[in-house]
Amino acid sequence: MSELTLREASRKPDLLAPGHRLCAGCAEPMVVRMILKAVRGPTIATTATGCLEVATTIFPYTAWNLPWIHNAFENAAATASGIEAAWRAMRRKGRGPLSKYETLDVVAFAGDGGTYDIGLQALSGALERGHDFTYVLIDNEAYMNTGIQRSGGTPYAAETTTSPAGSVIPGKREWKKPIEDIVIAHRIPYAATLSPAYPLDVLRKARRAFEADGPAFLHAIVPCSRGWRFPPEKTIMVSRLAVQTCVFPLWECWLEKGRPVYRLSAPSEAVAKRPESKKPVEEYLSIQGRFRHLFQPKRRDDIIKSIQEWVDERWMQLLEKAGLG
Repeated sequence: MSELTLREASRKPDLLAPGHRLCAGCAEPMVVRMILKAVRGPTIATTATGCLEVATTIFPYTAWNLPWIHNAFENAAATASGIEAAWRAMRRKGRGPLSKYETLDVVAFAGDGGTYDIGLQALSGALERGHDFTYVLIDNEAYMNTGIQRSGGTPYAAETTTSPAGSVIPGKREWKKPIEDIVIAHRIPYAATLSPAYPLDVLRKARRAFEADGPAFLHAIVPCSRGWRFPPEKTIMVSRLAVQTCVFPLWECWLEKGRPVYRLSAPSEAVAKRPESKKPVEEYLSIQGRFRHLFQPKRRDDIIKSIQEWVDERWMQLLEKAGLG
């Protein structure tokens, strides 16, 4: 794996330019810019319908400084598959605009709605066929673009416009779908989680994903100040707390002799080595308005406790996978 330093990355041009219309405090452009800093050369990106797409391509303007394709909500992985297949066909035949490139980084960006729900079929098919591309799940945990509706990625007890918190239901009643487990079950070469609070970790994992021989999956948590109800200047603090509480631990997974090998990234490895440093999930929940109903007008210790237990259980499972449990 080739290494990429922050200094080298800072000298590369931005492939997602400023001037887009994403919300103040949105973590999506932070993660996307860092990932695109890690591309190796010729690159084609595709983006499913969502916040990232609509706010970066308001006609006649575009923020994308690279070949880019917009596709429907459900088929980012299918579009990336087609790009990669076309490149291979042109290389094989020795003709066509892509035939001169020995390597081509193909990257698909999609939100949680386009991945957990609507696009899961296309993603599964692309992973099963083994197309060589990088799929980035930019997870703001709801359909934010269309009005903050719940998705399969929305966490338990979060309030959205379709899972309101009131006297009948306390927000979303289902747990977050284990998308990484589903993806890794396809036996892909590489998968990892990302947080905008740790840029060097994002760069290193993105480069490794692009260098993987086959499909790679990157799952980035992208806090949404509007949908999660926190001040825009606290995006990085929320991103970091998600890791420090183990709500969203950082790790990577690759195949060795056909078996998945897990490794914790430095921020989460530090928590594993010093369990007393693991922060309670309450710190993460209490700063977000979408969980305000857990603390007022009446504190819901029963729900907070169940969330803590779910996080602890998932964390223990991850430690076991990484050989630390």
